[in-house]
Amino acid sequence: MTDRPEKLLLLDSASLYFRAFYGMKESVTARDGTPVNAVRGFLDFVARLTTDHGATRLVCCWDDDWRPEFRVAAIPSYKAHRVANPGVNAEDVPDELTPQVPIIVDVLAALGIARVGSPGFEADDVIGTLATSSTVPTDVVTGDRDLFQVVDDARSVRVLYTAKGGVARAEVIDEAAIETRYSIPGRAYADFSALRGDTSDGLPGVPGVGEKTAASLISLYGSLDGVLAAAEARDPAVRPGIHDKILAARDYLAVAPRVVHVRTDCPLPAYDDRLPAEPADAEALVELADRWNLRSSVNRVLAAFAG
Repeated sequence: MTDRPEKLLLLDSASLYFRAFYGMKESVTARDGTPVNAVRGFLDFVARLTTDHGATRLVCCWDDDWRPEFRVAAIPSYKAHRVANPGVNAEDVPDELTPQVPIIVDVLAALGIARVGSPGFEADDVIGTLATSSTVPTDVVTGDRDLFQVVDDARSVRVLYTAKGGVARAEVIDEAAIETRYSIPGRAYADFSALRGDTSDGLPGVPGVGEKTAASLISLYGSLDGVLAAAEARDPAVRPGIHDKILAARDYLAVAPRVVHVRTDCPLPAYDDRLPAEPADAEALVELADRWNLRSSVNRVLAAFAG
């Protein structure tokens, strides 16, 4: 493992365990009948990603707060459609998945894999903070295109996008891929997303400005600030009706960056992101593997780490 060039993998953990849950049959259970499809699938993803991408460092990034107050205060509709219990701001999660998440937490701890969250912040913010501070080439593994905004060719930060091809055939997103896909500068995804909106996150965008118009505006003016300045100046390069729509949405655009942009400054606990040479708690790992019928998946992770 010491001969590998340094590579950090940042996993959008919830994205991956949801994918595992829906991608593996619910008939995968422990001896007591508890579903463990998400646990098994998540561990198999860790093994596959570590091997395929030559990781020497790994962090499972965690949602300590899936819907942070600072984002909801700015745009109340943020993820509102996913709230199962408004009284406790609880996310709507399948009943069969809920008990599997603590098992994942326990197995990661026994393996000695870094699991990092930050109170009051989403995993996206943890990823943004770690990606911008990393001193080695970094791959972010996610099915969420919001994280395209952390791509940075100069710092060798890419996204391995799993939404279509899964973990095995993840699409490599660099700045050129963003430019090709959206016809915008590779580092302008967040501002483009704020203009366009995103129904999956409850972000309205600017009414009447769809993806193509948002892309053309960002391509022409470079940033959200540039788009607003051009609208206020009534730049003749753009139809007056578009300027009117931008100006009518000025209040939304004033707060949208606070919601759309991932944080790069969230406080993080101490952690060790190096692949563990041996389990942190071998006895606990054996007990968990036997109790939850995880032996084959745990062994795949250990083999991947041995390199």
